[in-house]
Amino acid sequence: MKYPAGIQKSNVTSNSRKKKVQYGHRGMTLEKDIDTTNKYYLNTNRAIIHKKPTPITVVNVDYPSRQKAKITEAYYKIPSTSDYNGIYRGKYIDFEVKETRNETRFPFINIHEHQVEHMRKCHEHGGIVFIIMRFHAHDEVFLYPIEKFLIHWDNYKLKNGRKSICYEDVKRDSHIITEKFNPRFDYLQVVDELYFGMR
Repeated sequence: MKYPAGIQKSNVTSNSRKKKVQYGHRGMTLEKDIDTTNKYYLNTNRAIIHKKPTPITVVNVDYPSRQKAKITEAYYKIPSTSDYNGIYRGKYIDFEVKETRNETRFPFINIHEHQVEHMRKCHEHGGIVFIIMRFHAHDEVFLYPIEKFLIHWDNYKLKNGRKSICYEDVKRDSHIITEKFNPRFDYLQVVDELYFGMR
């Protein structure tokens, strides 16, 4: 039997046959997973949480036909705040979703200062604020409370400290979000435990 590129079955080594193939998350991003989760929350009336649209100013549009108008040039009006916000159990909720392929740390280059300051203000006003963070190298997703994140951020900004947070620090100060079928990442289960004392 021939395989693609003319490889004979007999040439396939036992090692390559034993190699585990992982099909999960192909073509998926963490934001898409969270969008799917939020849709489930909305459909089951558990919470109202949406991704914030990024405001843009359109400069140029190509009109090959009335039905196929395409924006060819645009720019952001104002810096965006955090990715998601909404209401849950009568409380305002606000969070960012970030991913890193770095195995040992989360670099601060992955997040903008205006986003952090927006989340700081939401936290100071009593909102539930956190970062959902995926470490691809460990295949782990964490809910990282903003107050824990700000310790490292302020050390970086005010004391010229590290430009990243160590993976071990994130793991110690965060709560893991397990992947399920539906909802995909039930982060509100962690919110219930962390902010409402529910088990």
